[in-house]
Amino acid sequence: MADLFDTPDATAQPQASRPLADRIRPATLAEVIGQAHVLGPEAPLGAMLVAGSLSSLILWGPPGVGKTTIARLLADATSLSFVQISAIFSGVPELRKVFEAARLRRQQGRGTLLFVDEIHRFNKAQQDGFLPYMEDGTIVLVGATTENPSFELNAALLSRAQVVVLERLSLADLERLAQRAEQALGQALPLTAQAREALLEMADGDGRALLNLIEQLAAWKLQAALDTAALSSRLMRRAAKYDKSGDEHYNLISALHKSIRGSDPDAALYWFARMLEGGEDPRFLARRLTRMAIEDIGLAEPAAQAQCLHAWQVYERLGSPEGELALAQAVIYLALAPKSNAGYAAYGAARAEARRTGSEPPPKHILNAPTKLMKDQGFGAGYAYDHDAEDGFSGQNYFPEGMRRPLLYQPVERGFERELKKRLEWFAKQREKRGG
Repeated sequence: MADLFDTPDATAQPQASRPLADRIRPATLAEVIGQAHVLGPEAPLGAMLVAGSLSSLILWGPPGVGKTTIARLLADATSLSFVQISAIFSGVPELRKVFEAARLRRQQGRGTLLFVDEIHRFNKAQQDGFLPYMEDGTIVLVGATTENPSFELNAALLSRAQVVVLERLSLADLERLAQRAEQALGQALPLTAQAREALLEMADGDGRALLNLIEQLAAWKLQAALDTAALSSRLMRRAAKYDKSGDEHYNLISALHKSIRGSDPDAALYWFARMLEGGEDPRFLARRLTRMAIEDIGLAEPAAQAQCLHAWQVYERLGSPEGELALAQAVIYLALAPKSNAGYAAYGAARAEARRTGSEPPPKHILNAPTKLMKDQGFGAGYAYDHDAEDGFSGQNYFPEGMRRPLLYQPVERGFERELKKRLEWFAKQREKRGG
């Protein structure tokens, strides 16, 4: 289950004095709680074991979901020597010793599963150091990381290892773990049904955190069951997993952005609140909300940008916590606004056209001619002043001569862009009539 589930060492200390987490570690992969999507017979790790061929792995998942446990049990299931190091405490000298020991072990006919906790902490040179030993079979590398391997690990290392994604434990998984803990303790947890559910929620998907909470609860030697209020007063909820510069930061801002794009104000407010509760800087959120107004709403609701800028300004004047309410109102406004990315798409298409056409000059008739030489060269000749036209539209061409007119801005039939589409169509018809 959690990372604490290594193979028990019965000689280490008496059962009663061993930590609860140590006492209920699974002895086989079948006993691991959760992660059936990777451990089942048809799942990646299950299939490897059935085939009797274990490749190098990167176990990617949040804390307390079983990375160390799975690595140790994989070694047991494949009769490999299990060696564990941490990238936080190990450097080049320690790695050399590990590789040399693995080489000698291989000469004696036994393989090595090298488990590297927090593998993303190693720098590029250190990560490259694993490659020759992985390639010649000296080690089977199993790295554990809470960070996205795509960003934190070298491409060369990733190409030689399969990434296995582990998931946070569900409430059902945590309930099974709690029942296993009760069996080890020899008693039921002194909690009401509602308080038991609250305890599971406090762990926030982390099996290790739940066992620590249960161990605290057992130490109180209570005679009566605690209700939710009494439990909350005695135990602190585990802090939500959130790293303002890591995966959770980008995952949650993506969730907020897509909820607004999907016109769901409740979901948008939820992810907005999750980020604030995680300690996110409200100014970052204000900037991203403004971007959303530009990218996903645009001219379908021109006031959306002003709403975001105004909310940002209110936050700067009021500060926390009152200023966050202005940002929350902007979240609701954006979620309920008509959506269009026509302006965003038109800008991207215009940039692509600009790159394609290179240094093509503007047509001469729209260039100013401040000198006689420029007039003699035809600069400004034939320019039609739009205000002189009866309807204020000349229909002239403003693209480089010989360039086929592209269709860049294509407004949608939503919000204010519905009116802009009508105008665009009128100009197109007039331009066609006038041969522009």
